[in-house]
Amino acid sequence: MNGNTGVVSGVRVSHRTASLEELEAAGVTAEADALEALLDRPVVEEALVLQTCHRVEAYVVTDDAATGRRALARADFDPADPGAVSMGHEDSLRHLLRVAAGLESLVVGEDQIIGQLRDAYETAREADAIGPVLQEAATKAMHVGERARTETAINEGATSLGSAAVRLAERHTDLQGATALVVGAGEMGSLAVKSFASAGVERVVVANRTEKRARLVADAADAPAEVAGLDGLAEHAADADVVVTATGSPGHLVDADALTDAGETVVVDLAQPRDVPPAAADAPDVSVHDLDDLEAVTAATRERREDAAREVETMIAEEFERLLAQYKRKRADEVIAHMYESADRLKNREVSTAVSRLEAADGEFSEEQREVVESMADALVNQLLAAPTRSLREAAAEDDWSTIATALDLFDPQFEEGMPFDAAPQSAMAESEDD
Repeated sequence: MNGNTGVVSGVRVSHRTASLEELEAAGVTAEADALEALLDRPVVEEALVLQTCHRVEAYVVTDDAATGRRALARADFDPADPGAVSMGHEDSLRHLLRVAAGLESLVVGEDQIIGQLRDAYETAREADAIGPVLQEAATKAMHVGERARTETAINEGATSLGSAAVRLAERHTDLQGATALVVGAGEMGSLAVKSFASAGVERVVVANRTEKRARLVADAADAPAEVAGLDGLAEHAADADVVVTATGSPGHLVDADALTDAGETVVVDLAQPRDVPPAAADAPDVSVHDLDDLEAVTAATRERREDAAREVETMIAEEFERLLAQYKRKRADEVIAHMYESADRLKNREVSTAVSRLEAADGEFSEEQREVVESMADALVNQLLAAPTRSLREAAAEDDWSTIATALDLFDPQFEEGMPFDAAPQSAMAESEDD
């Protein structure tokens, strides 16, 4: 595969398509590890993995869509898994723009997704998984995300998942004078702490693996706040009136026993995989809520932002067309450049051979005579390649990957050595490497 000629294939699992159990099963331990598994496939040139509390998405760049789907499946991103949605080239690009704009979020227009996408991009870049195709796509997506929030009201009075969790808790208990426990000091945890402070709780406890990070979050709260490590979590959970969890832990942090004698407690688990086992709800006076329960809280926000969402949809359609046009121009330019470079090398070699023979036969060969021969050779090359140039530009405009890939094989740098016709097409080679 060469430069911008690769095809994007993607798989997504989200709150829109899957149950919590299916979403949990699709989760990855770490984006970096998932990227490594994708890049282990010889056919994968680029990769990007995005995981948040309510989505797991993977994108790869390969020679063709079928190869991409196989590579994803063999790296445990199987499009056939429950709740999974397979995406082709254009679907992947369009979806990435929608994600960055906040249209695919549980809370429409939430701001956190841009930072999460940027982090995922940086993780992929550090793993040498980003090339020209995904760089163009991710950069465009982040640009669209910023435009959506500065040019429309999609995030006006934005409700984050952290603040939505506090609003959900407020429906089930009085937060005035309550004690709140927030487990996790990431962005969602930080937003939950601030929302609890605004809701009038008497005390907030921020529990985190590293207490230094928990202290930063606690100090930013406009309410009495203290910090704790995860080793004392059971004690703090038993004392709290409201518990919000939002960590990236691979297993449960607050077990059912910790809440058995807690009394009336509202638990909102934002984590994926879950921090609190469903069995915790069996404890007397304990109610456990998860991402599915936030739908009711976020529905009103979605309705208020319908007009802004339509504006963003129009913006995405325009930016998507620009992105496709950029890809098509670059594909055509790259293939045409390969073609002319190869032909130019062949022309120079043949002109040099012809001049040497003429000099050997007739003696000295003047500079004017050389220029005549070279001019004739240039004219022949330009005339012979005019039709292929038009065809390649048309192929790029029509997303004709087969024609483009064939041209790249035929006008390989080895062209002048007479070798391209012995080489197997790259798409065929890709399939054999992946099998």
